[in-house]
Amino acid sequence: MKKLLLILLVLASANAFAGLSKWVDADGKVHYSDQPPPANVTAKTLRTTSDTAAPGITAGAAAASAPAAPKTVAEREAELKKAQQAKKEAADKAAKEQARIEGEKTNCEAAQLSLRALQEGMRIVEVDAKGERSYLDDEQRRQRMEKAQQNIKTYCR
Repeated sequence: MKKLLLILLVLASANAFAGLSKWVDADGKVHYSDQPPPANVTAKTLRTTSDTAAPGITAGAAAASAPAAPKTVAEREAELKKAQQAKKEAADKAAKEQARIEGEKTNCEAAQLSLRALQEGMRIVEVDAKGERSYLDDEQRRQRMEKAQQNIKTYCR
């Protein structure tokens, strides 16, 4: 059944590539047909078959305006892979840029928080590797404030 349907579809689509002519008969009636007109009337060709040039176009002009030859499957696959690779690279680049922006935002917030804590004047305690506590003196506080301000200039734009 499927084979019969396929054959019918192929036969039905064959007319899509047929030429189309227009002519006026002796009674003044206009006819459109893919069949050749009678010999005693002049016909105007509206569409030619797919293997001939359109009316009024010379062979040189037809060759110049004809589309490029259809691409092979391998060429289309290569173009598809190239386009997919370009999309992937663009997405990776955008993701890296987004990660960089997020990192700068996080660093900016941390630098601002650190500067505020240092400017409040409260005693700041550090714990060293041995677990011992030590307090920042004024010189250490000043150095850390300068470092925090540099970080703010670097990361907060």
